[in-house]
Amino acid sequence: MPSVVVLNQSGEKVKDLELSEVFATPYNQQVVYDVVNAQRAAMRQGTHDTKGRSEVRGGGRKPYRQKGTGRARQGSTRAPQWVGGGTVFGPTPRSYAFKLNKKVKKLALKVVLSYKLSEKNLIAVDKMTFDAPKTKEFAKFLENIKAEGKTMVLCGVEEFDEFTNLSARNLQTVFYTPVDNASVYEILCYKNLVVTEAAIKYYEEVLK
Repeated sequence: MPSVVVLNQSGEKVKDLELSEVFATPYNQQVVYDVVNAQRAAMRQGTHDTKGRSEVRGGGRKPYRQKGTGRARQGSTRAPQWVGGGTVFGPTPRSYAFKLNKKVKKLALKVVLSYKLSEKNLIAVDKMTFDAPKTKEFAKFLENIKAEGKTMVLCGVEEFDEFTNLSARNLQTVFYTPVDNASVYEILCYKNLVVTEAAIKYYEEVLK
């Protein structure tokens, strides 16, 4: 089974943590693609809208008589072939979300976590505690554990606190969130993945 070095906030080694098979999942590109595609589709607003002939203004009266003019018969000036007429088969508000099996979602999360570990981009810390909301302190913490570049920081569900959240919020390249709120797409958007021991335990229980 794989293992990871657990650091404290000063960047010092605390212990070696043995990980479960959750963090030893072979890479599966198709599963990751399917889940990311589904998550991105669900993020689309789908608020686009065009008006059909029944929604545009005007056109209640027949433009001219049925026979005797030599022109094609017309019933409304708001038919699609008229300027100012309605749109045929135009986009209407809809949801782009589609369903994926739970097993596929769980497998994709295991694959991504294993990939981060294999690429040495997963950094484990024992805990994160801040006495006050100070961005400088959080930046110092990331510097101590050598988390350079875009970084996603995951804490246990019970560990999430407002001081840490406020300390991390002003750092543009950092995203701090509880472990149950992290998606496959978000994890892939960041180079480094910083996880607490509680977050690792959560994944090992939920994804086994």
